[in-house]
Amino acid sequence: MTEKTSDRIQAIVDSSDVVLFMKGVPAAPQCGFSGATVQVLNGLGVKFDTFNVLSDPYIREGIKEFSNWPTIPQLFIKGEFVGGCDIVREMAASGELQTMLAEKGVGKVSA
Repeated sequence: MTEKTSDRIQAIVDSSDVVLFMKGVPAAPQCGFSGATVQVLNGLGVKFDTFNVLSDPYIREGIKEFSNWPTIPQLFIKGEFVGGCDIVREMAASGELQTMLAEKGVGKVSA
């Protein structure tokens, strides 16, 4: 991965409290794992931003090296890599994700 790609990824991660690198967009996920992760975040009422890795092959490959995680989707909270779909689902089921969001001061979507 080039330094430019790494810098771009870091800027995306830093741009929001919660960022999901996914295939597609929340309204039209292009893979089941991305869709499932969006459902978890929506179910928790979390305000989050996304980046469609299908729109940029450099980010699509670079994010895997950036996080040292081989698959997409990838969730970052306050700059910290959390994990992929299975980890996000497990953390939500156990309450760990909700605790992490609260401890990091992540807001909910306004009603």
